[in-house]
Amino acid sequence: MQKILLGVGVSLILLGIFGASYTWHYDHREADTLDKYAATEFQVARDGDGNWESATLSLWDYRYDKSKLLNKAILFTDGAPWELDIITKQTSKGLRNENKFFVHLPKSSLKDLLVAKEVRVKFYYDNGQSIDLPLSKKDLLAWQRKLRW
Repeated sequence: MQKILLGVGVSLILLGIFGASYTWHYDHREADTLDKYAATEFQVARDGDGNWESATLSLWDYRYDKSKLLNKAILFTDGAPWELDIITKQTSKGLRNENKFFVHLPKSSLKDLLVAKEVRVKFYYDNGQSIDLPLSKKDLLAWQRKLRW
């Protein structure tokens, strides 16, 4: 009986260590582009004449910790910063928390986006962590295609 309890105890400890290390690693995951870190959506709205009216960026990030997104982000177009006030929401999805942000991009930034060689997005969590990642070449071309259309 003691061997069974010892085996169960050791198994629970190992499972706890694995679970804690996995969730910490997931919340502090490394990615080389924004689309590998979180799901994003970029949309452009046009007026009746086909001119840019606005553009929006939405981002969904899943985390195991309770850290919430702060209401600020920075969009960099070839290094030039565009400070953004974002709308955020956190929803619990079982063990994971879904963080969403939504932002209208400044109309004046769209010309820079259209010709940019690199676009980076930086956003912040209330635990002091910040994420600063570039768009992948594929996403950058897709954003620019939407702006040209």
